[in-house]
Amino acid sequence: MVRVKLPRMSKAEIDQLLTEQLLCRIAFGGKLAPYIAPFQYVFISGVLYFHFTDYGKKMSLLEEGNPVCVEIEQYTPDLSEYCFVVLIGKLHIVEDLQEKVEVISQMVEAAEAKGLSTNFLPAHGVPKDAGWSVLNTENPLVVVRLVDVTKIVGLKSP
Repeated sequence: MVRVKLPRMSKAEIDQLLTEQLLCRIAFGGKLAPYIAPFQYVFISGVLYFHFTDYGKKMSLLEEGNPVCVEIEQYTPDLSEYCFVVLIGKLHIVEDLQEKVEVISQMVEAAEAKGLSTNFLPAHGVPKDAGWSVLNTENPLVVVRLVDVTKIVGLKSP
């Protein structure tokens, strides 16, 4: 059998995927096993930003400062077309208020524009009845960005 390798995505294709999607998976090293969880994200000026709740296993893993793997994908229901990007880097908590405002604003705009259900809000640590506007800087938010990216791999269907 002939081995087939998936074609690599161009930088433009990678940027388009990162711009169009809004959910990713982040894999942390973990102590006994890797820990992976889904996160809503936004891609602003070439940087990936995430919203974390201020509790849970991810927070202790974030504090360790180890590299993480972020995966973002897109596929058709029958898998006739698919692509994915994997980025390796470190996560850094955003302290700058203006930067936080911009990230949360774009995250809420994207959620509303794409008609995301408020049933996803509990993943952000807030009640689903609160509506997307509850994500604002008046509430305690942990905004994180991917920094020190050492590897980006994008592959797609042939």
